[in-house]
Amino acid sequence: MDLSLQPHAIAMSAQEFMTWSKGVVRELTKATGVKKAVDTVAGPFFNYGVRNSIYPLHFGIACCALEMAACSGPRFDNERLGMVFRSSPRQCDVLLVNGWISKKLRPSLRRLYEEMPDPKWVVAMGECAISGGPWYDSYNVVQGLDTFIPVDVYIPGCPPRPEAMIDGFMKLQLKMKNSRVGLFMED
Repeated sequence: MDLSLQPHAIAMSAQEFMTWSKGVVRELTKATGVKKAVDTVAGPFFNYGVRNSIYPLHFGIACCALEMAACSGPRFDNERLGMVFRSSPRQCDVLLVNGWISKKLRPSLRRLYEEMPDPKWVVAMGECAISGGPWYDSYNVVQGLDTFIPVDVYIPGCPPRPEAMIDGFMKLQLKMKNSRVGLFMED
Protein backbone atom coordinates (compact mmCIF):
# COMPACT_ATOMS: atom_id res chain seq x y z
CA MET A 1 0.00 0.00 0.00
CA ASP A 2 1.48 3.28 -1.12
CA LEU A 3 0.60 5.96 1.41
CA SER A 4 3.32 8.29 0.14
CA LEU A 5 0.80 9.86 -2.25
CA GLN A 6 -1.63 10.76 0.53
CA PRO A 7 -0.41 14.35 1.13
CA HIS A 8 -0.63 15.06 -2.59
CA ALA A 9 -4.23 13.87 -2.99
CA ILE A 10 -5.40 17.38 -3.87
CA ALA A 11 -2.93 17.63 -6.76
CA MET A 12 -3.89 14.22 -8.22
CA SER A 13 -6.11 13.81 -11.23
CA ALA A 14 -9.42 12.06 -10.70
CA GLN A 15 -8.15 8.88 -12.36
CA GLU A 16 -5.00 8.80 -10.23
CA PHE A 17 -7.01 9.37 -7.06
CA MET A 18 -9.49 6.59 -7.90
CA THR A 19 -6.67 4.14 -8.65
CA TRP A 20 -4.87 5.07 -5.42
CA SER A 21 -8.00 4.92 -3.25
CA LYS A 22 -9.08 1.55 -4.70
CA GLY A 23 -5.66 0.15 -3.87
CA VAL A 24 -5.80 1.49 -0.32
CA VAL A 25 -9.31 0.11 0.27
CA ARG A 26 -8.38 -3.28 -1.23
CA GLU A 27 -5.29 -3.57 0.98
CA LEU A 28 -7.15 -2.52 4.12
CA THR A 29 -10.02 -4.93 3.54
CA LYS A 30 -7.61 -7.80 2.91
CA ALA A 31 -5.48 -7.02 5.96
CA THR A 32 -8.39 -6.70 8.38
CA GLY A 33 -10.44 -9.66 7.10
CA VAL A 34 -13.38 -7.46 6.17
CA LYS A 35 -13.12 -8.57 2.54
CA LYS A 36 -13.93 -12.18 3.33
CA ALA A 37 -16.77 -11.24 5.68
CA VAL A 38 -18.39 -8.86 3.18
CA ASP A 39 -18.11 -11.42 0.38
CA THR A 40 -19.65 -14.12 2.56
CA VAL A 41 -22.56 -11.99 3.74
CA ALA A 42 -23.29 -9.79 0.71
CA GLY A 43 -22.22 -12.14 -2.10
CA PRO A 44 -25.51 -14.06 -2.31
CA PHE A 45 -27.49 -10.80 -2.42
CA PHE A 46 -25.41 -9.42 -5.27
CA ASN A 47 -25.68 -12.73 -7.11
CA TYR A 48 -29.47 -12.69 -6.72
CA GLY A 49 -29.65 -9.13 -8.04
CA VAL A 50 -27.43 -9.85 -11.04
CA ARG A 51 -29.26 -12.98 -12.16
CA ASN A 52 -32.74 -11.49 -11.72
CA SER A 53 -32.02 -8.25 -13.58
CA ILE A 54 -30.61 -9.33 -16.93
CA TYR A 55 -29.97 -6.54 -19.42
CA PRO A 56 -29.31 -8.10 -22.84
CA LEU A 57 -27.84 -6.03 -25.65
CA HIS A 58 -30.15 -6.85 -28.53
CA PHE A 59 -28.09 -7.40 -31.63
CA GLY A 60 -30.65 -8.67 -34.13
CA ILE A 61 -29.07 -9.16 -37.52
CA ALA A 62 -31.65 -11.29 -39.33
CA CYS A 63 -34.96 -13.14 -38.96
CA CYS A 64 -34.26 -14.30 -35.37
CA ALA A 65 -34.67 -10.68 -34.30
CA LEU A 66 -38.41 -11.00 -34.99
CA GLU A 67 -38.65 -13.89 -32.53
CA MET A 68 -36.65 -11.85 -30.04
CA ALA A 69 -39.14 -9.00 -30.48
CA ALA A 70 -42.05 -11.43 -30.07
CA CYS A 71 -40.52 -12.57 -26.78
CA SER A 72 -40.79 -8.98 -25.54
CA GLY A 73 -44.46 -8.76 -26.42
CA PRO A 74 -47.37 -9.24 -24.03
CA ARG A 75 -47.88 -12.92 -24.89
CA PHE A 76 -44.47 -14.09 -23.63
CA ASP A 77 -43.49 -11.04 -21.52
CA ASN A 78 -39.82 -11.60 -20.85
CA GLU A 79 -39.78 -8.65 -18.44
CA ARG A 80 -41.40 -10.82 -15.76
CA LEU A 81 -38.12 -12.76 -15.71
CA GLY A 82 -36.09 -9.56 -15.29
CA MET A 83 -34.96 -9.29 -18.94
CA VAL A 84 -34.99 -5.73 -20.21
CA PHE A 85 -33.41 -5.10 -23.63
CA ARG A 86 -30.96 -2.22 -23.77
CA SER A 87 -29.25 -0.55 -26.72
CA SER A 88 -25.96 0.53 -25.13
CA PRO A 89 -23.20 -2.05 -24.49
CA ARG A 90 -22.05 -0.15 -21.40
CA GLN A 91 -25.43 -0.77 -19.73
CA CYS A 92 -25.70 -4.48 -20.61
CA ASP A 93 -24.45 -7.67 -19.08
CA VAL A 94 -25.59 -10.15 -21.77
CA LEU A 95 -24.74 -10.01 -25.46
CA LEU A 96 -27.60 -11.65 -27.38
CA VAL A 97 -26.51 -12.35 -30.96
CA ASN A 98 -28.94 -13.70 -33.52
CA GLY A 99 -28.52 -13.95 -37.26
CA TRP A 100 -25.58 -14.57 -39.53
CA ILE A 101 -22.29 -12.87 -38.74
CA SER A 102 -20.33 -11.66 -41.75
CA LYS A 103 -16.57 -11.27 -41.62
CA LYS A 104 -17.03 -7.54 -42.05
CA LEU A 105 -19.28 -7.41 -38.95
CA ARG A 106 -16.95 -9.53 -36.81
CA PRO A 107 -14.63 -6.72 -35.53
CA SER A 108 -17.59 -4.50 -34.60
CA LEU A 109 -19.24 -7.32 -32.69
CA ARG A 110 -15.99 -8.05 -30.86
CA ARG A 111 -15.71 -4.36 -29.95
CA LEU A 112 -19.25 -4.38 -28.54
CA TYR A 113 -18.33 -7.40 -26.41
CA GLU A 114 -15.23 -5.67 -25.08
CA GLU A 115 -17.19 -2.50 -24.23
CA MET A 116 -19.54 -4.42 -21.92
CA PRO A 117 -18.70 -4.26 -18.20
CA ASP A 118 -17.80 -7.37 -16.21
CA PRO A 119 -19.40 -9.76 -15.39
CA LYS A 120 -20.74 -10.41 -18.88
CA TRP A 121 -22.29 -13.36 -20.65
CA VAL A 122 -22.97 -14.21 -24.29
CA VAL A 123 -25.99 -15.97 -25.81
CA ALA A 124 -25.94 -17.27 -29.40
CA MET A 125 -29.49 -17.50 -30.72
CA GLY A 126 -30.36 -19.35 -33.92
CA GLU A 127 -28.49 -21.60 -36.30
CA CYS A 128 -26.79 -18.71 -38.10
CA ALA A 129 -25.16 -17.37 -34.93
CA ILE A 130 -24.29 -20.86 -33.69
CA SER A 131 -22.78 -22.37 -36.83
CA GLY A 132 -23.33 -20.12 -39.81
CA GLY A 133 -26.72 -21.64 -40.73
CA PRO A 134 -27.42 -22.17 -44.42
CA TRP A 135 -24.34 -20.06 -45.22
CA TYR A 136 -21.96 -22.42 -43.39
CA ASP A 137 -19.61 -22.83 -46.36
CA SER A 138 -19.90 -19.25 -47.56
CA TYR A 139 -16.76 -17.17 -48.04
CA ASN A 140 -18.05 -14.19 -46.06
CA VAL A 141 -19.98 -15.72 -43.12
CA VAL A 142 -18.27 -16.64 -39.83
CA GLN A 143 -18.91 -20.26 -38.88
CA GLY A 144 -20.22 -19.56 -35.42
CA LEU A 145 -20.00 -16.85 -32.80
CA ASP A 146 -17.81 -19.02 -30.58
CA THR A 147 -14.91 -18.74 -33.04
CA PHE A 148 -14.10 -15.26 -31.68
CA ILE A 149 -16.26 -14.66 -28.57
CA PRO A 150 -16.78 -17.16 -25.70
CA VAL A 151 -20.44 -18.25 -25.71
CA ASP A 152 -22.24 -19.24 -22.50
CA VAL A 153 -25.65 -20.41 -23.80
CA TYR A 154 -26.76 -21.65 -27.21
CA ILE A 155 -30.41 -21.36 -28.26
CA PRO A 156 -30.91 -23.63 -31.30
CA GLY A 157 -33.59 -23.30 -33.93
CA CYS A 158 -34.23 -21.65 -37.25
CA PRO A 159 -35.65 -19.35 -36.01
CA PRO A 160 -35.92 -20.32 -32.35
CA ARG A 161 -39.32 -19.79 -30.76
CA PRO A 162 -39.76 -17.22 -27.98
CA GLU A 163 -40.28 -20.11 -25.54
CA ALA A 164 -36.83 -21.42 -26.45
CA MET A 165 -35.35 -17.98 -25.85
CA ILE A 166 -36.96 -17.78 -22.41
CA ASP A 167 -35.66 -21.29 -21.64
CA GLY A 168 -32.18 -20.27 -22.75
CA PHE A 169 -32.22 -17.26 -20.45
CA MET A 170 -33.43 -19.43 -17.56
CA LYS A 171 -30.42 -21.69 -18.19
CA LEU A 172 -28.23 -18.58 -18.18
CA GLN A 173 -29.74 -17.63 -14.81
CA LEU A 174 -28.71 -21.06 -13.47
CA LYS A 175 -25.20 -20.45 -14.76
CA MET A 176 -25.16 -17.03 -13.10
CA LYS A 177 -26.34 -18.57 -9.84
CA ASN A 178 -23.25 -20.79 -9.76
CA SER A 179 -20.86 -17.93 -10.56
CA ARG A 180 -19.21 -15.68 -8.00
CA VAL A 181 -20.44 -12.10 -8.23
CA GLY A 182 -19.95 -9.60 -5.44
CA LEU A 183 -18.22 -6.50 -4.12
CA PHE A 184 -14.68 -7.79 -3.62
CA MET A 185 -14.83 -11.06 -5.59
CA GLU A 186 -11.98 -10.21 -7.99
CA ASP A 187 -8.61 -11.54 -6.89
